[in-house]
Amino acid sequence: MSQTQAERLQAERKLAENQFDITQYQHVPRRYYGRMFFAAVIVAALLGLIRAFAEGKIEWSYIGQFLTSQAIMWGLLNTIVMAVLAMALGIVFGVITAIMRMSANPILRYVALTYTWLFRGTPLILQLLLWFNLALIFPTIGIPGLVEVDTVSLMTPFVAALLGLSINQGAYTAEVVRAGLLSVDTGQYEAAKSIGMPRLQALRRIILPQAMRIIIPPVGNEFIGMVKMTSLASVIQYSELLYNAQNIYYANARVMELLIVAGIWYLATVTVLSFGQSRLERRFARGAGKRS
Repeated sequence: MSQTQAERLQAERKLAENQFDITQYQHVPRRYYGRMFFAAVIVAALLGLIRAFAEGKIEWSYIGQFLTSQAIMWGLLNTIVMAVLAMALGIVFGVITAIMRMSANPILRYVALTYTWLFRGTPLILQLLLWFNLALIFPTIGIPGLVEVDTVSLMTPFVAALLGLSINQGAYTAEVVRAGLLSVDTGQYEAAKSIGMPRLQALRRIILPQAMRIIIPPVGNEFIGMVKMTSLASVIQYSELLYNAQNIYYANARVMELLIVAGIWYLATVTVLSFGQSRLERRFARGAGKRS
């Protein structure tokens, strides 16, 4: 090979190498103008909202004054107590109803189906009003001739709110529990049956522990929702957080200030519950291969 041909081959080789050498190019990041525009719009809207609240006719001193007042604290306590009790009863009703839905007995299945259909199909505030005014239908409750109680004295705002919230919640929890039970492999049911384990014992010791990983996240969300749904009990004069805030602003006409106070405490309670829910989810997710 002559020197001219060698030089030409070497020049072609260098040219080919330069074509695939990306170091000679300058990296220019892609511009997402749409994202930048909408981000700027959102920031401007938030700044405008903050400015509107800052310059609006809101007496922030009243918020600090009533944030820890005795009436608000009692209302917060009643809200938490009602949410815990109603959710506990709702879980009990939900588990029983879910087991009835999966029963081979058609009567139990249809009773459970009717229960979920009825209480999921009517507004919660309507159910609360029905329970609170139950005396209009049944003046007394009990066993005729043995034990009878006046419905008016029995159906207090606390009892009516507890019944309305828990029974309504049970209808929703039943579907959550049923979905969790259906998520367990049928082989687990067959294995428990093969060793002679009764159905209820198999549910308690084998099926439910495995289904908890599926059940816990939606039930946690329902519990958080229950804290906020207790505010509906204000229509039947249950002394919860919103009801007490309303009583205060009826007296001093500081409507927005007291509503902001109630909102702060609702947010604080939900934040604590959300943290507890995440910890509980991680606990039941152990060994499942994924963690939130």
